[in-house]
Amino acid sequence: MSTPIRILLADDHRHAREGMRTIVSSVPDFAVVGEAASGEEAVVLTEKLSPDLILMDINMPGMGGLEAVKVIKSAHPRVKIIMVTVSDDVSHLFEALKKGAQGYLLKNLNPSAWRDYLRAVAVDEAPLNPELAMSILREFADRKSVPTSPTREKERDSAGGLTPREKEILQEVARGSTNREVAASLGLSEHTVKNHLKNILQKLHLDNRVQLTRYAFEKGIVESD
Repeated sequence: MSTPIRILLADDHRHAREGMRTIVSSVPDFAVVGEAASGEEAVVLTEKLSPDLILMDINMPGMGGLEAVKVIKSAHPRVKIIMVTVSDDVSHLFEALKKGAQGYLLKNLNPSAWRDYLRAVAVDEAPLNPELAMSILREFADRKSVPTSPTREKERDSAGGLTPREKEILQEVARGSTNREVAASLGLSEHTVKNHLKNILQKLHLDNRVQLTRYAFEKGIVESD
């Protein structure tokens, strides 16, 4: 990375912020530019500091992490936000993703897992946890339990002008596969997969893999088994 990734920490517990700062500061490409003790403060500091990425605790007094995500992403859609939580409650995490978060980290993960995941998010290569991806699928399946109409079939086939190969890659990404896993599954190189993903994002006017996953489920490109 040519310039450091500017990171804002948001957690109401000082020791938690210290722990996050220790992990983030151990990576040369990352720079902590500020700390917030509440959702309200995170909103203010985002406006003031223009971070590239925010580590956001879900449960904070006053404006919680979920509401802060909604406010920040509305005003600063390019800022990446990772939810930090002690629980892998998919309902909270799914709600965060719907509000625009790019992913999540469990506080009990080891530092090396944090560093690897943050790097992947920074370059838009972090896959969704497969279980979380399937929970998103179930959400859309429940919401759209009516029979598929001919119009919907046509919408699925068009899918933003994607080629058959691009649809295959989108399906793999939506199921939580990494670039390496997609490449192995489809007999492609990782470089080719990255190029296809770049083209898919441009065609669909989307920014990251989380948005691609939501798009795939909304359009019926990925169906329940």
